[in-house]
Amino acid sequence: MRIALISDIHGNLVALDGVLTDARQERTDQFVCLGDVAFNGPQPRQVIQRLRQLDCPVVMGNTDEFLLDPPAPEPNNENDQRIVQVVHWAIAQLSSDDVAFVRAFQPRVELSLESGKLLCFHGSPQSNEDLILATTPNAELARFFGGYRSMVMAGGHSHTQMLRRYLDMVLVNPGSVGMPFERDAAGRVQRRNPRAEFAILSSTGDSLSIDLRRVPFDLNTLLSAARAGGMPNAGRWAEEWAA
Repeated sequence: MRIALISDIHGNLVALDGVLTDARQERTDQFVCLGDVAFNGPQPRQVIQRLRQLDCPVVMGNTDEFLLDPPAPEPNNENDQRIVQVVHWAIAQLSSDDVAFVRAFQPRVELSLESGKLLCFHGSPQSNEDLILATTPNAELARFFGGYRSMVMAGGHSHTQMLRRYLDMVLVNPGSVGMPFERDAAGRVQRRNPRAEFAILSSTGDSLSIDLRRVPFDLNTLLSAARAGGMPNAGRWAEEWAA
């Protein structure tokens, strides 16, 4: 079995289509999406439509919840106001069927592999806002995972690819399809990189392999979509990308 793990698409159909092409060339059997599908990118409706065509399991990400229950901005907080503007713009792009699709996202998805179980979530099995990095201490991982155990634990949210061991489990973050982050040594986000990230998990008998992949996408096409689609604050959003 070969499973493509995709996460954090954030309304970027340009990157998603590149990932789907690459994954299909690798003869994957199934896709699983780890959440944060449509918000904060210029193509929210198009991404949701593509996922509906895939008919794959989708985990509920923290920003997916924004589309169902828009946050209220903090008074005098310019960044909060910008976020809420983009949320309401994204909601306006969606049909009632699109919203129903998002509402059906699951907090966790569990799949059987030949060699064990795969548990998928967004931040952690406990919360879609928990942040797991390569440097997260084991004591904190124990709190994030609680009583959940699986041979492979797959989560997103950090926008950073990761592969590490914890106890007898393998932890994998496929990175971000639509908004990959470059981080410094302290883990701080430096900029966004136009290389769509995902992972392919292969399981045969007792053997397991995980391939972290990066696929370049055309940043100019994405930025043109942001300008043409009327996304709020598109100019500022464009400045956050690496050329």
